[in-house]
Amino acid sequence: MNSWPRVRLGEVLEHRKQFVTIDDLTIYRRPRVQLHAQGIVLRDEVPGALIKTKAQQVCRYGEFLVAEIDAKVGGFGIVPESMDGSIVSSHYFLFVVDESKLDRRFLSYFIRTRFFRDQVSAKGSTNYSAIRPAHVLAYQIPLPPLAEQRRVVARIEELAAQIEEARRLRLEAVEEGEGLMVAYTTRAIGRLLDGGCQPLETLGIGGANPIQIGPFGAQLQSAEFVAEGVPVLNVGNVWPDGLRLDRLTFVTEEKAHQLRRYSVKAGDLLFARSGATLGKVCLVPVRCESWLMTGHLFRVRFDPARVFNRFAFGALRGSLQIQEQVFGQIRGATRPGYNTTLLGNVRLPIPPLPEQRRIVAELDALQSQVDSLKRLQGETEAELEALLPAILDRAFRGEL
Repeated sequence: MNSWPRVRLGEVLEHRKQFVTIDDLTIYRRPRVQLHAQGIVLRDEVPGALIKTKAQQVCRYGEFLVAEIDAKVGGFGIVPESMDGSIVSSHYFLFVVDESKLDRRFLSYFIRTRFFRDQVSAKGSTNYSAIRPAHVLAYQIPLPPLAEQRRVVARIEELAAQIEEARRLRLEAVEEGEGLMVAYTTRAIGRLLDGGCQPLETLGIGGANPIQIGPFGAQLQSAEFVAEGVPVLNVGNVWPDGLRLDRLTFVTEEKAHQLRRYSVKAGDLLFARSGATLGKVCLVPVRCESWLMTGHLFRVRFDPARVFNRFAFGALRGSLQIQEQVFGQIRGATRPGYNTTLLGNVRLPIPPLPEQRRIVAELDALQSQVDSLKRLQGETEAELEALLPAILDRAFRGEL
């Protein structure tokens, strides 16, 4: 640390232990103390009748709130103004800040430093990880004069604002990149439409039954899902950047054989016909060959002699003209959903295959640039996340 004197928190904080009796007819707000010193937010609002323990503590704005059990993993913070008057049980401790000696913003930043976390982690026995009020009051804090505390706080806030501005600019760059993908696809499809490209086809292209809805009702019930077996894709798996396979359900090999007409092939287009991902599309990768789909999905299988599947996918995903066709048919519905007739009415301009592949190649090149920008954003985000802790450590060593 620095030449600033260190004092026990007991010299600048006072443990306030006052309880009120909960009224069954009153609505109470309860806070959630986020771990890793990430602040205090609203957990819920409940009527007093549902609160079993009738003796509770009332939080006041600016107090230091510590969770008895979670303190060692950063379960503490300064009560924000929005949580003034909220209630906590006896498993939390409230401390009043003596603001004639300690600026609570100075304390708010200090509790996020490694020096403070190390003190919290060192307290308590290995068999009992809870923190007691005496532990908190024994922690040490560097305590310069109030004027210096306020200068340090102002400098931290200035640097934190610069970090947030850098983060905002990076996010804007990624969003602009995504917007370029949509703009390019929209222009490409628009040129085909304006040029009177023939033929203008519906999605019912090729094959006797190009649009297939998945099994529903008695064909496939939730009771038939098993822990392992053949994976079944649902709407939650379908996203434009690809299938998300972290949440899969399964059926037995025997059931999958019964439902084989609903299996998918690499290159099939899946369309979410209901739920939160309604209208989202993706292409089936090779690894998902012969998997099944549920009745919440459509499978569209194109004639490869006429339609490059990635061209159709790009148009459905990124063209505003095509999106208008898709979503324009379901506006005003109380329970939005899609059927084969609606999907079959969506019309695409189908240029010759070489032109389709040329457009996809240009989209791929642009997507590669957007992906590179996203990777850079991810790397930058990790760097930005590390900056504030480093700034805080320097600040409380007196180096700002």
